[in-house]
Amino acid sequence: MYNVAIVGATGNVGRKFLEILEERNFPIKNLYLFASKRSAGLELSFKGNKYFVEETSEENIKNKKIDFALFSAGGDVSLKFSPIFSSYGAVVIDNSSAFRMDKNVPLVVPEVNPEDIKLHNGIIANPNCSTIQAMIPLKALMDNYGIKRIVYSTYQAVSGAGVQGISDLEDGLNGKPPKKFPYPIAGNCLPQIDVFLENGYTKEEIKMIEETKKILHNNNLKITATTVRVPVLNSHSESINVELEKPFELSDIFDLFNNTNGITLYDDINNLKYPTPLMASGKDGVFIGRVRRDFSIDNGLNLWVVADNIRKGAALNAVQIAELLIGSDM
Repeated sequence: MYNVAIVGATGNVGRKFLEILEERNFPIKNLYLFASKRSAGLELSFKGNKYFVEETSEENIKNKKIDFALFSAGGDVSLKFSPIFSSYGAVVIDNSSAFRMDKNVPLVVPEVNPEDIKLHNGIIANPNCSTIQAMIPLKALMDNYGIKRIVYSTYQAVSGAGVQGISDLEDGLNGKPPKKFPYPIAGNCLPQIDVFLENGYTKEEIKMIEETKKILHNNNLKITATTVRVPVLNSHSESINVELEKPFELSDIFDLFNNTNGITLYDDINNLKYPTPLMASGKDGVFIGRVRRDFSIDNGLNLWVVADNIRKGAALNAVQIAELLIGSDM
């Protein structure tokens, strides 16, 4: 049994941590909930019991002998408090972007690079939600056919922007102006997620590019990305165009995905079967459909990939990392 802390417990992902830990019957001895000072004192339920939220502070951390600290409280909080939790013996699994590209911090999707958890020095990074769902099919393709180039086009739900993103969609449907996004999101698509960089890409697009290279251990991969916010409540969708190194038969690709852990292949165009955000919402797996050859290049392949961004794209992936650690004796 383990002592588990959740930092950012009152947020969307924090609450999802609690839900998934309960669903998977994670072996918890003591549960500690942390959030900002303004959220301290709130009550949250877990397995029928009430737990009070504490302010995230070293004073509240140091005597609890925490084994795992699941973070989803933003990059600034992670940068400040992850080393503190780690110094008191906890393994931090961080959902922010604070440590993802740190060469001393493993970036892990359990179905893809579980061996990397052994490299941790007290902190493990959870990849970006849009990256996580792409990695499972891409790793299968890389291992079997090799990959030359990846083109990402994403259609990302407002829940990925937190409570304010959800509010903007709900308010917009009632004719109210946006507070989170620069333009209305209701009935609209915004080709901007996160801030713009000098090279014209957004930070989200560069995250996907760089995280993919790190997770797949291939800095030579050619990757480009366009990330778009769409008026969907939950679950991200992605069109992924892949140029493989080796020729393939489409039937073999179907067989590969049918036999890859974490993937649900839902592809039957004759019966109009393909994944949608509503289908994926609330489910653990990564759903794949519209698998077809790209005739414009040699060895080209198109995929449509959908997953619940709050579950697999955040909370579930972090809990799976903790389960891996238990299995490897930390």
